[in-house]
Amino acid sequence: MIVTQRFIPRYERVLFGEDPAVGYRGIIAIHSTVRGPACGGTRFWAYSSQEEALQDVLRLARGMTYKNALAGLPLGGGKSVIIGDNKSKFREKIFRLHGRFVHLLQGQYNTCEDVGTSPADMEYVLQETPYVRGLQGRSGDPSPRTAQGVFRAMQASARHRWGTDSLKGKRIAIQGCGHVGYHLAEALHRAGARLLVADVDPEKAERAVCAFGAAFVSEEEIYSVEADVFAPCALGGILNDQTIPRLKAEIVCGCANNQLLEPRHGDLLHERGILYAPDYAANAGGIINGCCIEILGWDVQATIEKVDGIYNTLLQIFEMARHDGIPTWKAANRLAEQQVT
Repeated sequence: MIVTQRFIPRYERVLFGEDPAVGYRGIIAIHSTVRGPACGGTRFWAYSSQEEALQDVLRLARGMTYKNALAGLPLGGGKSVIIGDNKSKFREKIFRLHGRFVHLLQGQYNTCEDVGTSPADMEYVLQETPYVRGLQGRSGDPSPRTAQGVFRAMQASARHRWGTDSLKGKRIAIQGCGHVGYHLAEALHRAGARLLVADVDPEKAERAVCAFGAAFVSEEEIYSVEADVFAPCALGGILNDQTIPRLKAEIVCGCANNQLLEPRHGDLLHERGILYAPDYAANAGGIINGCCIEILGWDVQATIEKVDGIYNTLLQIFEMARHDGIPTWKAANRLAEQQVT
């Protein structure tokens, strides 16, 4: 494998790995190890260019620093991406190479699953390095815990906006019905919410329609439907100059990482009076699950209670934002930075 390194200001290490024989191209970004070894998932995605992949991994790594800090975990922030078709038939070769790449850092970075990867893929990584989490038979698929945390964040958002935790009868527009989005839809259905769903893969949306009586809407329509809560559960950057003016929801709270295309879009939500649950605070359930079970040795019940603590974290963010008259994303950053610096 050919490995190169690039200096990026405010990041500890950024490595590029390539093996042309297998068609592997990957990037590992370590943002901070102040609180402990960096931990963050591996995303497998067909980026249009290496530069696009780099910008994504840098934002994701920084987000993991803040996410782990707000969750009170003894971890720093890092992330990795594999550039290519995540439906590749050569998964074992690709992920074993990725495992070797991760192993070069000797524990500075621990990986786990993310978009386009699974616990089964992490088993291939495990054959090359012990620095991998979210393994089958241990903490496993983090999706249910991520969804649990987002559900609790949504309840906190409802408490702050409407004075009650109840989501019964509320119209929730879910963008993305993959692993986490589906589990979130299930929790919301049990809570009595009315669901509207969209996905780039219509079959995934249809699954939620059949299971939870959700209403199907198109990818384009999901931004402008009449809803109480808009839940972005796909990829990042979807809150931007084009989409924010179309939103008719009072709350934005979802599973996706890096929902704001730029920080100023958090300001735009604030100006419109839309309550934004900062994504890295809301969606920390997955990393909490893997860390508490596989690193700290907690049992499942203690881990569930830790994930439920996301509710109080969001209330703290909302109260700071209200008290200081600032957007919620700035309040979340301020709280996280107090734990890192």
